[in-house]
Formats: sequence, C-alpha cells, structure tokens
Amino acid sequence: MKSPLALVKEKFTDKKQLVAAIEKLTGEDLWLGRTSKDKGLAHVSNAKLLRLHATFGAVKEKFGTRVKLIDAILVLEKRTKDEGYKSRIGAYPVPRLWDLHQTLEKRAERAQQAGKVSAGTAAKLAKKPAAAAPKKAAAASPKKAAAKTAKK
Repeated sequence: MKSPLALVKEKFTDKKQLVAAIEKLTGEDLWLGRTSKDKGLAHVSNAKLLRLHATFGAVKEKFGTRVKLIDAILVLEKRTKDEGYKSRIGAYPVPRLWDLHQTLEKRAERAQQAGKVSAGTAAKLAKKPAAAAPKKAAAASPKKAAAKTAKK
C-alpha cells in the first residue's frame, strides 16, 4: 500500500494541486466554511485531503449539491416532513452526510433482502400441507410430558 504522499504525487504531482482540486470540487453548493482562515486546507494532512477529494467527488457525481444529498437522506429515513431533523443534519459537513447516506442505503438494502427472504419463507410454508404441522406438535407434546416427569 502506498503512502498518502506517494498517492498525492502520483495523482496530483504536489499538495497545492490537490488543494486546488478540492477547492474546485467544493463550491458554495457543497462546502461548509469550517477551515481556519489563517491555515486553510494547505495545513491539512495528505491522507485527509485524499479522503476529502474522494468524498466530494462521489457526492458531486451522485447528487450535485448538499441539498440534494440531505433530501436523499430524508427520503431514506422516511422523514421528509421533519424540518427540525432537516435543519439539524443541514449543519453536518459533507463527509458526515455522505457516511450517513451510505449507512442508510445499506440498512435499506438489508431490510429489502430480509423482506424477500420472509416472503420466500411464507411461500414455502403455504405449499406445505396443513396436516403436517399438527403432527409435529402432537409428536412433540409426549416428549415434553416425559421430560417433565423425568425431572420430578
């Protein structure tokens, strides 16, 4: 695995070009101005800058703006009318919003797969004859009675 400095040199030739690429990706529509005015992005580590570039690139490609990303999160959480929640997550930076969106997508995918499995299980149960279930229950009850008498 290459070091962050090697990756910066390979993809951007130097840190200044990486910072410029991040600033190009982050306009008014994606960026929350939380950096120090004195230091700026030039004093951030290479690893963090690479992660920021990847995150902003993915968000810009998939959604375009922070507002669309926030709307997608609200849809996934089924809270589109919750203005308080919308304003709360509106204060989150883009990387945190992106992580939240990915988590919610995975959760929704798992829930959908669980729904398919339960529907498949229900179909299998519907195919079995109704008489098979009581026989098993009747066969299990003498065993339970014998186990209770053995414990006494």
